[in-house]
Amino acid sequence: MRVVQKSGGNGESDVAGQIEAALTRLGIELPRPAAPVANYVPFVVAGRLVTISGQLCLGPDGKLASEHVGRVGMDVSAEAAKEAARLCAINVIAQLKAAVGDLDRVTRCVRLGGFIAAQTDFTGHAGIMNGASDLMVEVFGDKGRHARSTIGVAGLPLGAAVEVEATFEVE
Repeated sequence: MRVVQKSGGNGESDVAGQIEAALTRLGIELPRPAAPVANYVPFVVAGRLVTISGQLCLGPDGKLASEHVGRVGMDVSAEAAKEAARLCAINVIAQLKAAVGDLDRVTRCVRLGGFIAAQTDFTGHAGIMNGASDLMVEVFGDKGRHARSTIGVAGLPLGAAVEVEATFEVE
């Protein structure tokens, strides 16, 4: 639901919804949603479900930071990878907003899927993916609690350390 409030007779001004307010409180400004780099769409809306294609850990400038490039356990620290997962989640939310407009329409984060580029002997995938999972709960509250899969992979597009995909339910 979008709330509009009169601003002292000077016309109308939008008042942020609950989710936008949570993002502001967390100091998060959603970036411009990334355009697909291959033959796919960034999201699909099917009934009440919105599936977001995998989002990389691109920063606000649309680029990968050097600390988020490579494999965890070799080129990337676990701490930097957890931060990268959080960036992926921010980019997921940016795509979600592009898909549905009003983030207050979200009734549930149904599922997150995480891909961690890591050395074959690395076993801390779940802790890294908590960077994305924690953000969903911080932003959406109980609606942000979700099912999740996290897997280690040999490599990701553009050399990114982390990629996150998601499915949401909306009203």
